Amino acid sequence: MKVGIDTFDCGHGKNNAGMYLNSILKNLPQSKIDGPLDIELFGLESDRDDFEDFISDVSQSSSEMSEEVKVSYFSVELPATPSGVRLWHAFGCNSFFRKQGYDVVTMTADVGQKDVDLQAAKSKALHSGAVKAYIFDLKKTFVENYVWPSLKANGMYQGTYPLVSALSRPLIAKTLVDIANKEGAVAVAHGCTGKGQDQVRIEVCATALNPKIKVLAPVRDWHFTREAEMEYAAKHGIPVRATVSSPYSIDDNLWGRSIECGVLEDPWNEPPEDAYEMTSNPLEGPAPEFVEITFEGGIPVALNGERMHGVELIQKLNVIAGRHGVGRVDMIEDRLVGFKSREVYEAPGAITLLAAHRAMETLTLDKQVLITKRQLEVRFAELTYEGYWFSPLRDCINAFINETQKVVNGTVKMRLHKGSAVVRGMKATKSIYRHDLATYSEGDAFDHSAAVGFINIWGLPVRTWTSTYPRQDAAEIPIEA
Repeated sequence: MKVGIDTFDCGHGKNNAGMYLNSILKNLPQSKIDGPLDIELFGLESDRDDFEDFISDVSQSSSEMSEEVKVSYFSVELPATPSGVRLWHAFGCNSFFRKQGYDVVTMTADVGQKDVDLQAAKSKALHSGAVKAYIFDLKKTFVENYVWPSLKANGMYQGTYPLVSALSRPLIAKTLVDIANKEGAVAVAHGCTGKGQDQVRIEVCATALNPKIKVLAPVRDWHFTREAEMEYAAKHGIPVRATVSSPYSIDDNLWGRSIECGVLEDPWNEPPEDAYEMTSNPLEGPAPEFVEITFEGGIPVALNGERMHGVELIQKLNVIAGRHGVGRVDMIEDRLVGFKSREVYEAPGAITLLAAHRAMETLTLDKQVLITKRQLEVRFAELTYEGYWFSPLRDCINAFINETQKVVNGTVKMRLHKGSAVVRGMKATKSIYRHDLATYSEGDAFDHSAAVGFINIWGLPVRTWTSTYPRQDAAEIPIEA
């Protein structure tokens, strides 16, 4: 029987190493041992000496076991954990789950976050004891099945937040459940805390897709503070981006980036420039720049006349709009778990596309459709934010929105300058804006004579009411007569 063990949570020093290995050996279920026991330890090269002396005497520690025991130490070069990577069973969790009797299968997804290295993440997972490590490039799926539906719905929670992290969670949960079903897993696990809303999104989405799946959340049970997490990572040689001087909690994907914690927790504090990565300081931006965005069926398909797929279009627009400081969001957000939170986001491509899309709809959609759609957009954003992506109501709203988008075809010209993305022109393939009806100049086709009868009928309800219940509004006193 071969057993892989990470050593990152045993502490440092020969005594700790010995106590750790003794505990592992004595607590291995005898019923699971079949033949010689081959224990492979994975740890940092700097910790090798702490274990080597003990390994030479391991037979004495395992004298109660009838089978032969062999222990080997393998040094592991740990890659840094990129911000936003969904490595659901990181080093501490791997060890935790194995001690609970679980075999661990990991899932790492690329949804467009910065500096992601899927192969490094896979290696890190396997070296930390996972029996299998799945890696996925989900950028295209993320855009086509999650970002574009949200764009068509003008998805903005509380009219401000473009649902950056909230959009990736249903995809991640779905992929977790797909793997769990394939592997016959009894549970899925995540690394969310007990205070955030991602725990809700992951678990509600996962159980919506498989009501029988069990969800484990060890980090929620450990009650670590941000400072304790950083201390734990430093103690056990786990590279993370957060530091005492820059303790931000970061989550990013193709659609944007969220920034929390540190000085940002005080709403009076202006976010420091070191909190931002996707956007330049708006006050130091270059001269105005114009971009043209072409929509087909409500989906952007071209940038400045050049057709491209969704992932590339968002990536390019993030760079273009980002250098003008577009897309910085600073808000007090009503969290799902019941309290208000100061949230900072940057989403240059998203904010630009949302502004352009809303403008194109005013040129192509009927007034009553627009009114109803704007009402449903609020619910769409709330459902997405609250983890109800796989709900019947979200499906119904999405069906309505998809019907409206069939006519949203055209091009919008945006001016990017000093943090703003402003519509400066638009044209539609088939527009319900009619110049001959709107103009006050030569060629006016509007029937002015119809106005008298229209006003008479339109005002009938309020005239009827006032004739029955006369108003008593006081007259204004003139300055002079």
